Amino acid sequence: MVQTQQQSRTVTVIGGHGAVALRATPMLAEAGHTVRSVIRSDSQADDVRSAGAEPVVTDVTTLDVAELTDLFAGQDVVVWSAGAGGSASPERTTEVDRDAAVRTMEAAAAAGVGRYIMVSWIGSSREHGVPASADLHAYAEAKVAADAALMDSDLDWTILGPGRLTSDPGEGQIRGVSFDDRLAPGTDTSRENVAAAVAAAVDGHGSRRFVRFADGGAPVAEVFDDAPDDPRL
Repeated sequence: MVQTQQQSRTVTVIGGHGAVALRATPMLAEAGHTVRSVIRSDSQADDVRSAGAEPVVTDVTTLDVAELTDLFAGQDVVVWSAGAGGSASPERTTEVDRDAAVRTMEAAAAAGVGRYIMVSWIGSSREHGVPASADLHAYAEAKVAADAALMDSDLDWTILGPGRLTSDPGEGQIRGVSFDDRLAPGTDTSRENVAAAVAAAVDGHGSRRFVRFADGGAPVAEVFDDAPDDPRL
């Protein structure tokens, strides 16, 4: 069920010091939501406070499901905006982008969190086509496994699939992109628009949908509500 947009929610953002999360946090706070940002270092705390969130310093890769369940107690929404990064080893990428992500889904369900939002990428699919020899292969494999686990869960989920991320200004205007068109020209996506997509998903838009998108000319909420119900993985 799509949630009422005006409702104030408690939101935990995992990976709260990332470029998307730091853009999404002020949008969420300005909309009246209470935001906690999970970060790995005290040195990042002032940045997330300035963005409008309460910092929670912990490493989700070291927490088991029971500990994560405690972390999510009382929360309405969990946003996964973390990642090992393109330069991490395959083992580290799997540890973060697959294993830790899946544990947070299990914990969110156990804690009674109704809504889970995954920041993924436009190419997430079992047919991603990233060669085994490529640096991004482990990431592609980890993300599709995490996305599939979320789609199979009982959580009210939304998966965000932006194209190649840029630091260009965004105006909350995007367009839906099919998996087959993911490599076509013009699929760059502003991080600000991804942040706007996070905010729209927190408000219930795109419920149980995987939305692949790029910068475009339609409001985020409109694109999310019109996204297909049965995306390809």
